[in-house]
Amino acid sequence: MQHEQFLQQLSELGFTEPVLVQYPKNGYLDQHNHPFEVWALVVEGSLKIQIDGVVHSYTVGDVFHLDYAQPHSEYYGSSGVKYLASRK
Repeated sequence: MQHEQFLQQLSELGFTEPVLVQYPKNGYLDQHNHPFEVWALVVEGSLKIQIDGVVHSYTVGDVFHLDYAQPHSEYYGSSGVKYLASRK
């Protein structure tokens, strides 16, 4: 997905202006959750998100969504990852 398309989608869904999030290469976050819903667009690198035992892979141009308080783990690729994230 292109940046402008992503911003349009966020607006239509009622999400806030996104912020750039960055994590280092080969990093990870153990299982956790957030007190908000997330929509994010990968702009550099890659990551894997594990939800309910299923691993989902994302690279540049991919969009991922996490429901409110959804337990998940995150693993960052060999180049790390940067993504635009918005919440509500």
